[in-house]
Amino acid sequence: MPVRTTQIAESADGAGVGAAARAAHVGRALAGLGASCHPLPAAAVTLFAAVLAVAAGHGPPGVVLLAGAVAAGQLSVGWCNDRADLGRDLATGRRDKPLVAGTVSAAAVARAAGAALLLCVPLSLAAGPLAGAVHLAGVAAAWGYNLRLKGTVVSWAPYALAFGLLPAFVTLGLPGAPWPPPWLMAAAALLGAGAHFANVLPDIDDDLATAVAGLPQRLGARRSAALAGLLVLGSTAALVAGPPGRVTAYGWALLGATATALLLAFRRPAGRFPFFTVMAVAAADVILLVAELRP
Repeated sequence: MPVRTTQIAESADGAGVGAAARAAHVGRALAGLGASCHPLPAAAVTLFAAVLAVAAGHGPPGVVLLAGAVAAGQLSVGWCNDRADLGRDLATGRRDKPLVAGTVSAAAVARAAGAALLLCVPLSLAAGPLAGAVHLAGVAAAWGYNLRLKGTVVSWAPYALAFGLLPAFVTLGLPGAPWPPPWLMAAAALLGAGAHFANVLPDIDDDLATAVAGLPQRLGARRSAALAGLLVLGSTAALVAGPPGRVTAYGWALLGATATALLLAFRRPAGRFPFFTVMAVAAADVILLVAELRP
């Protein structure tokens, strides 16, 4: 009898260890999924859409719906990007990538990308047929970048298109489905293109080693950095000068601060600092945008 009791206890201990191991494995996989979706850019774009929706006059349900659609689209794009880049990341030893480190499987990331994309479709169309079509066109452009256009001379175009259409997704979901003013779409498109050049800067050498030759890679780090700075500055200038009426003191200060920050950030185009600078400029632009679009 004591032997039987001991066996039962050992079996229970083994089951407990197995359950703990499985829980740890699931936890690592979830953490890997979270890291492989490019969480910072995804969160930033989603927050930008939500703030823009509030400024444009959407009520709480509309804001939640728009933010959910954008979040689903961004998650699908981020997971698609990491899965599409797996071969190149393995070749260059990118141990900072969850797929390369083995914390999540390629199949899990692919399934997550597909599920997020499927969720994005009804959420986008719930804002209205035209608004939904515009948002899905932007998401399709981002997937096109991941799967084909990243290594071409038009690598910047999906970023410009996807960002430029985001304000339209927000305003077309309002009663009457109004299009946003051209200056707002132009500012968003310029910011998207600038973000592309800034984002690629740290990876140019690895990209060229794996035959990825988008426009930033063809131009080289210094020229790409200069172009990124000019595009982002142009985005801020469009926001400052585009709306009718006099330029506010905040607008002039923002334009000067943007020029100074970009000059300092892109003097030595290395690491992630230029990209983080672009994100900081975008946050400052959002403040100006909210003031200008307030109903």
